[in-house]
Amino acid sequence: MLPVIALIGRPNVGKSTLFNRLTRSRDALVADFPGLTRDRQYGFGKQGPVPYLIIDTGGVAGGEEGISELMAEQTVTALKEADVAIVMVDGRSGRTAADEYVASLARQHAKQTWLVANKAEGLDPDIVGSEFHALGIGEPVSISAAHGDRVAALMDEVLAPFVATADGDSDKDDAEEKATRIAIIGRPNVGKSTLVNRLLGEERVVVYDQPGTTRDSVAIPFERNGKHYVLIDTAGVRRRSRVHETIEKFSIVKALQAMEKAQVVLAVIDAQEGVTEQDVSLMGLCTERGRALVVVTNKWDGLDSDQRRHVREALERRLPFLDFAERMTISALHGTGVGDLLPAVERAYRAATRDMSTVELNKALADAITAHPPPMVRGRRIRLRYAHQGGRNPPVIVIHGNQTEKLPDAYQRYLINYFRKVFKLKGTPVRMAFKTSDNPFAGRRNKLTPRQEQRRKRLMKHVKR
Repeated sequence: MLPVIALIGRPNVGKSTLFNRLTRSRDALVADFPGLTRDRQYGFGKQGPVPYLIIDTGGVAGGEEGISELMAEQTVTALKEADVAIVMVDGRSGRTAADEYVASLARQHAKQTWLVANKAEGLDPDIVGSEFHALGIGEPVSISAAHGDRVAALMDEVLAPFVATADGDSDKDDAEEKATRIAIIGRPNVGKSTLVNRLLGEERVVVYDQPGTTRDSVAIPFERNGKHYVLIDTAGVRRRSRVHETIEKFSIVKALQAMEKAQVVLAVIDAQEGVTEQDVSLMGLCTERGRALVVVTNKWDGLDSDQRRHVREALERRLPFLDFAERMTISALHGTGVGDLLPAVERAYRAATRDMSTVELNKALADAITAHPPPMVRGRRIRLRYAHQGGRNPPVIVIHGNQTEKLPDAYQRYLINYFRKVFKLKGTPVRMAFKTSDNPFAGRRNKLTPRQEQRRKRLMKHVKR
């Protein structure tokens, strides 16, 4: 088993900065803004003598209310999961009442505790740590997470007890690579985090009746029926004109990056608000990037029959370009229909990664041409000769022929729909690439024989000049 290390502390002491340093990534959103991290963020540590799992948590200070209380519960959960707790304090600000509260949490719930004074670059370690002895949780270790000062030495000491029992993480790495990555995207407050908690069966991410609760993209590995998945909860994406805070801009960037890395996207719509322009834009972007897609209409249980009919008509009218995607209706709060989501994700993923043999593709192409031949262009028939697969996720079908650049868009859509029907590519966009064969005689003139030259001269005498 990998050792688990939790980073805890009051807001803005540098927990997410250290998390990114240890995982050698930018998975955690970092800014000079207290309370930025709200959910537990997991990552595989890559700095130290043995592999380990690192947990980034939100800042706690005591006396939390509302959403801050939920963040504090996330921190306590991380402490109970972890083998080691690293309590971080600000070496430049000195000891505060919030630090004492965090230390008391560590004494109550942590199995093993390390006290780390961050932001100590350029300062005497003895002076920095002098006032933190009063916390009573061990000898302070001075580091700089932003610059990496003494971070390697810290991890050597923290992980020393686990060196002898380390059994490698090749199996976990293989499971991580084989896992299906599922990104959940949508506008703020449509129920994305509630859906994540329902799928996992626990209060894994913070859910609060306030738009913008989720700020960072949180990747959560889990297993269901022997299959591995990575569920990515993302921040809600609003229209650009309504985004003013810098933090929200970075959150949106992280959400779009999560969509780019995912293999299947769950696009969540609020049934009570209907299909908005932002929903259409988000799903259009998802289709443009070639992601497999499942359209999820949440809060379905609160609608009467007339409202449901109206929402279905709006989906048909405003999302005609998503005719390939499965459409599911759920209630994330009560669990209605949530059990059907993972099978739909599996079907979309299988379609997106399907291998199509050249023989099958050529047979399907010939049948499509027989049923509906390509149009004439300037009296010449466009000829499509053969096809082969050019990529997966999304499936790319390459068709070779002549004058393919003049093939009308309507006929290209006909071919896409025909291939989708034959190969059952439900849930994924299909891309076509057309290649026109080069004419080896283009630009070359035939050399005339002497007899042809004489005939040409004889005919030219009758040409009026």
